[in-house]
Amino acid sequence: MTFTARHVLVLGGGFAGLAAAQKVKEYGKGRVQVTVLDPRPYLLFVPNIATEVLEDRDPATLRMPLGPVLEKDGIGFVQGEVREIDLKGGHVAYRPSESPGAAPERLAWDYLVLAVGARLAYDRIEGFAEHGHAVSDTHYGARLRRYLHDGYRGGPVAVGSARFRQGRRGKPQWLPIAEAACEGPAMELAMSLAAWREEHGKGDPKDVTLFTPARVFAEGAGLAVGNRLREMVEERGVSFRNGTRDIARVTAEGIAFANGTELEAELKIVFPNWEAHAFVRELPCTDEEGFVITDLTMRADGHPNVLAVGDCAALAVPKLASTAQRQADIAARQIGRDVATLTAEQADTPFKGEVVWVGETGDRKGFYVHSDAWYGGKTEVLRTGHLPYALKMAHKEMFFRRGGKVPDWGVPFAEWTAEHL
Repeated sequence: MTFTARHVLVLGGGFAGLAAAQKVKEYGKGRVQVTVLDPRPYLLFVPNIATEVLEDRDPATLRMPLGPVLEKDGIGFVQGEVREIDLKGGHVAYRPSESPGAAPERLAWDYLVLAVGARLAYDRIEGFAEHGHAVSDTHYGARLRRYLHDGYRGGPVAVGSARFRQGRRGKPQWLPIAEAACEGPAMELAMSLAAWREEHGKGDPKDVTLFTPARVFAEGAGLAVGNRLREMVEERGVSFRNGTRDIARVTAEGIAFANGTELEAELKIVFPNWEAHAFVRELPCTDEEGFVITDLTMRADGHPNVLAVGDCAALAVPKLASTAQRQADIAARQIGRDVATLTAEQADTPFKGEVVWVGETGDRKGFYVHSDAWYGGKTEVLRTGHLPYALKMAHKEMFFRRGGKVPDWGVPFAEWTAEHL
């Protein structure tokens, strides 16, 4: 009996997309053909952009070319922008993005893995373009680097998040509603900037303010860990403001919030709302905010040959790279089961909500969080010191050296090291 290879099309080449493509190829063995479609020819290691900026290094060095990495595993790569997804017809319409004026094309698929991330809605924040800063890509990173090292006068700093709008349709009962999409980077940056200002003679930590739209900071880490993280911020001397509800506008003088308060700041670094892409929002398997509704094996609601992982999936709350990679593995195992290379016992490991987060706080120190308390579990681990910082830097080095492949022992070893040493 011959077996025709199934074509698996992965939309997105970020953490979720790369992991999904590599795992599908691994689990599918010779029974799958895998293609990745992304408008950019590289993966950007976003978690370390702030580190490069503060060290006055070009954040573009965090780009990992996708083509050569995928080619090593026999995975195809197409550089293009998705225009429309036809679930009934089993194809994606896209426009090649290398040359302006390229004619639209189509790619057919047997399985579709949605790993397109989310749209960071800076354009919804009044005044951001003129007065705001960010660390989500190389453009904003380079812009902040220039300002910090050439134009910053040492005035007050505000770092924090806009309100996240999470869908409720199709949401499982165990998944709470979050008011911020991902607050880890905001805390890292506020703490690191406090250390940076002291090192460069730019002022005291008290002139750095970390703000959140929520009542509890880092709510996804659980109440106990979230409160301890807030205490760490305040013990460092950084100011804290909660319950801002949303960012109303950014001005030359500071930030105005939806709760009617204002915060004076020379430097305003904001993390916007995570929004669904328009071509995802149009699909019939999404919630009212456009995020893809899936079961716990990451299969889209009513479309078993469509899977969603990472920031575009409704279950991915908060929006974390560690969550994206876990979901990518779960989705890939499902495809392996369908093409008969994995058994149900090997494949059917359902997604479980938990936060695994390693961050830095300046002075080559950091913190490690492992918690499922927000989702109803009992795990609440927080560790601080030099070791978490070393783990974060080591993970980046391993990621680049191995072309994005973290060995099976890598995450368990990092967790054990952080939690027991």
